[in-house]
Amino acid sequence: MFNKQYKNMQSADKNIQWYKSRFEAFEQGLNGEKSKPVHALRRNAFRIFSENGFPTTRQEEWRFTNISPITKIEFQPVLNFEANGISKADIKEYTVAGAARAVFINGMFSKELSDTGMLPDNVIIGNIANVLEEDTGTVQPYIDRMASAPENAFTALNTAFLRDGVFMLVPKNTIIERPVQLIFLASDSKYAYAAQPRNIITVESDSRCKIIETYIGLAGNTYLTNTVTEILLHENSHLEHNKLQVESLNAFHIGTARIIMHARSNYTSNVFSLGGSLVRNNIDVVMDAESSECTLNGLTLGTGTQVIDNHTAVDHAKPNCSSRELYKSILGSESRGVFNGKIIVRKNAQKTDAQQANRTLLLSDNAVMNTKPQLEIFADDVKCTHGAAIGQLDDEQIFYLRSRGIGLDAARDILTLAFAGDVINKITIEPLRFQVEKIVFNSLDNSKARQKRKTVSV
Repeated sequence: MFNKQYKNMQSADKNIQWYKSRFEAFEQGLNGEKSKPVHALRRNAFRIFSENGFPTTRQEEWRFTNISPITKIEFQPVLNFEANGISKADIKEYTVAGAARAVFINGMFSKELSDTGMLPDNVIIGNIANVLEEDTGTVQPYIDRMASAPENAFTALNTAFLRDGVFMLVPKNTIIERPVQLIFLASDSKYAYAAQPRNIITVESDSRCKIIETYIGLAGNTYLTNTVTEILLHENSHLEHNKLQVESLNAFHIGTARIIMHARSNYTSNVFSLGGSLVRNNIDVVMDAESSECTLNGLTLGTGTQVIDNHTAVDHAKPNCSSRELYKSILGSESRGVFNGKIIVRKNAQKTDAQQANRTLLLSDNAVMNTKPQLEIFADDVKCTHGAAIGQLDDEQIFYLRSRGIGLDAARDILTLAFAGDVINKITIEPLRFQVEKIVFNSLDNSKARQKRKTVSV
């Protein structure tokens, strides 16, 4: 055990030196941009990353998720745009009908594949690379909020190599009728690369919109997606934030979202983790004013040897706020799931109403789930509940369906999809809901086919 830990430490140190050499090369290629204030943030972020290094299983927040597979690969940071021959036909399957669209290839903006012309004229949407070039002061205050987060090495790494992502501003009193889809494509490559988009979204007072983040792997190559999304909701604003992750089963995905909520704002998050070899979703919500409402929903589908980790934190910093959280996992084969949901109620956050539930369905005796719901309450006039349950399909329910002439596989599918439906049905964008249902059904079908082939080969 000691030798294994020592080798992992050596691998992590070597990996940090690799990123150091890549950062030095990045700096040399910046020319005049190196003197801009945003690069001071980059340098500070890389200092934090190099001093703290990658997290290990000895740290409580990463106890169940070993990221050593990431530290053993020398990922080449993507710093320039390459179309790589990708066309609109390549993304058609994942495009949500009726949605405005901003497309990024390996973390870099593709003007050719994007279409945001149907949005209201007063809505600002563009890519961060252009904003940084034209007006650093517009974007820097938002990046400042997360650049110095030493507890998250991946956020620091994202900031150090900050190049592109979406910058979106919904002005006051604006309702966007159609959803906005942010598509992040991972293309084929001969080398392992790291795409690190940074997304900044601000919804001003009395405004409403719906956003879809879609992460797609177009090939089976190995790569790292390390994405950070920052959201600021002003008074009485509403945002439905959907994230669909269907990347390559050889890919690694680290996604971090930080949401700051002002008075009477409303935030709904629906996260669907359906791809990737090792996946970590961090969602950090700060309810920073009275009477705000937050809803977090998540669905994980694990097959093969996937590891999918969901970490959420809802900080009730002010009184009279409510939060609802439902995360479900469906785990088959030898997959592993992690859920760590933390609710913090500050001393002055009286009249807090918070509910959290984590449910896991195990489709295999070899699948494993680690769940840790947490409540930290420092106020006395609150209503808070949490709970977790792990189980398998109900034999009586299967028997009932089979007694009605339904085959065993079909009965299992019906019950599994019903379990997932509690989360899928939270999506209010109908084309996206149908898309997720189709992907989940196909994933379960493919998983059964792989299991049958494995059984035959044995």
